[in-house]
Amino acid sequence: MRRTSIGALVVLAVLSAGAGYGFDQVLTMTGRATFTPSVFLPVLLVLLAVAVLALAWPVRRSVRGGKRIDPFRALRASTLARASSLLGAILAGFAIGLLVFLSTRPVPAPVGSTVAMIALIVGALVLIGAALAAEQFCTLPKDPDEREPDDPAA
Repeated sequence: MRRTSIGALVVLAVLSAGAGYGFDQVLTMTGRATFTPSVFLPVLLVLLAVAVLALAWPVRRSVRGGKRIDPFRALRASTLARASSLLGAILAGFAIGLLVFLSTRPVPAPVGSTVAMIALIVGALVLIGAALAAEQFCTLPKDPDEREPDDPAA
């Protein structure tokens, strides 16, 4: 399984930033209030980041020479890490789109809305970092006697 690429995360963030901007634009055009994320969402993202790292840590110990663990457990930890990094990129981009919309309005945005969006961006970035670290924890080292299929030396 290949690790999550930074390019995929950036593309997701850019697309979701456009969605966040467009979502607030549609809300404003229909006469509704702009969307403000809950202040508890960044806390939940940080708790998810801690959980992802906690699930990947035994896999790291196993890779570094500890006792063997169930390979399905390692696969689950790696899959959760990948999904968390994608979720973090989507939420960070969406919050950036909301923040850009609020900052381009002629009327200044309430401080609470701006702080909530900045906190969401920070929480999502923490989740992305923890998820990428957890994916690194779940990466197996290459076997020295394992050769590439198209390697003519062997």
